[in-house]
Amino acid sequence: MAMDITGRKLFVKALAEEGVDTVFAYPGGMVTDILDELYKHEEIELVLPRHEQGLIHEAEGYARATGKVGVCIVTSGPGATNIITGLADAHYDSIPLVCITGQVPLHLIGNDAFQEVDIVGMTRSITKYGVTVRERKDLGRILKMAFHIARTGKPGPVLIDLPKDIQTAAGPGEYPASVSIRGYKPNESVHVGQLKKGYKLLKAAKRPLFLIGGGVNGAKANDKMLKLAEKTRIPVVTTIMGKGAIPTDHPLYIGNSGMHGKYAANLAVGHCDVLFSIGTRFNDRITGDLNEFAPKAQIVHVDIDAAAISRNVVVDVPIVADANLALEKLLEWAEPQETEAWIAQIHSWDQENPLEMRRDKGMTPQMIMEQINAQFTEGIIVTDVGQHQMWASQYIALDGKKQYITSGGLGTMGFGFPAAIGAKIGCPDKTVICLTGDGGMQMNLQEFATAMAQDANVIVCVFNNYFLGMVRQMQQLFYGKRYEATCLRRRKGCPQECKGPNQACPPYEPDFVKLAESYGAYGIRVTEESGIAPAFEQAKKQKVPVLIEFLIATEEIVLPMVKGGNPMTEMILK
Repeated sequence: MAMDITGRKLFVKALAEEGVDTVFAYPGGMVTDILDELYKHEEIELVLPRHEQGLIHEAEGYARATGKVGVCIVTSGPGATNIITGLADAHYDSIPLVCITGQVPLHLIGNDAFQEVDIVGMTRSITKYGVTVRERKDLGRILKMAFHIARTGKPGPVLIDLPKDIQTAAGPGEYPASVSIRGYKPNESVHVGQLKKGYKLLKAAKRPLFLIGGGVNGAKANDKMLKLAEKTRIPVVTTIMGKGAIPTDHPLYIGNSGMHGKYAANLAVGHCDVLFSIGTRFNDRITGDLNEFAPKAQIVHVDIDAAAISRNVVVDVPIVADANLALEKLLEWAEPQETEAWIAQIHSWDQENPLEMRRDKGMTPQMIMEQINAQFTEGIIVTDVGQHQMWASQYIALDGKKQYITSGGLGTMGFGFPAAIGAKIGCPDKTVICLTGDGGMQMNLQEFATAMAQDANVIVCVFNNYFLGMVRQMQQLFYGKRYEATCLRRRKGCPQECKGPNQACPPYEPDFVKLAESYGAYGIRVTEESGIAPAFEQAKKQKVPVLIEFLIATEEIVLPMVKGGNPMTEMILK
């Protein structure tokens, strides 16, 4: 019989048993006991962020980069509510997190006590599992469940709400080696009959197409996906989350499809006769008008999550399976198909409207991405959300040596910088480059202090066009150039009606270079194409985080673009 121990001791024992080496924690009254216990354990690195939203995005970046579970500890009340955005982000992008929130003692729950909120109730729809521990004897089992649920099946965030008195109460010292959960049986096999049916359709197709989502990257099944494409000679399009599933310079890779997808990729989806899709939720950014999505195709859908299949797009062959297992089976059957004419057709579409920005009007985002491709052959690219994210999804080259981390399903501004710091903490030997906009960068700026404290020398590229560019772009195209609430230079004295930048504009705040320097980081400003390469050369030499501010033209927009709700084949190209 193990001796009785305190809840806080069992909690730290659980972390050790689960192989946790890094914990992202922000203190507060209801987690002081846990942190006091962690003080005795040097083998678990404690990362102190500067805001709980930064904390949970750092944990996400860590989890996405390493494949391990990201572990968060925050206090009750505002500590807990500050991680809600990150929980939703992790939920939509299937990121394994275990988040521990402190909670007021059991006898105070429901009394509107100081810093008390019902965080389990608030986050029920954006966590894979959430529970308040109400009995000390259940603590070990619940923690075991948390890690098991977070990392198995379709991964996701789990929230454990831990009242202060459970942390100090004595109880069983055992931490279970395994756990059986009624009603939670993630699929660990493939329905071979269904998969065969799907492959039969694919084999008979004249214009077959693979559509690959984030599930393939999440399952680290990229090599198998590449082999399957090569064996069958079938072209591949990806979602933004699926980018990198096969190398982006591969002759069978067409590009991303969707709202800002490549012309040829969207037309390929519109004209294929069998769409074989793996690991995507078919959300609206991929499908556009559901009645017009892949109208000529029979659709085969492989996904680990039964609930994702036929939810948005009704499919012909549903297959619930882990991407790795499905691809292994498919590789056993795969044979080369006659796709030459179909591929030639796709290439001719690509020549009609290639992905290309003008090169005669100064420095463009494409030029910056191309320098990143040329100068960084390996490492991790992390993006924030907005125009720069779409340009990255279009122009960043990926192969097996590079990883791409982005906020897909929730589209969370402020994700990029902390996620990059978390990725660097998880993979200290890799180069980590963060791509962000001047808007998103200002949402979690304070994490510069965390980057400094953790020696996380990320290279941050701020694409500064003085605007909240994604919305400004919509205002330009669909709202008569009424730039309401998108100009980041606007001040009280500006004229009521403004059609865009002119000589009278006030200066931009903040000065990003000075801001970086105020944290002890290194700042560089680039205003023209000739400065791009030297800036990256300079950044590589620094031992501290580097911020490179690229001043890009306000009027650059992301093209192609499909207006929300329209068919994906109706693209704005000019």
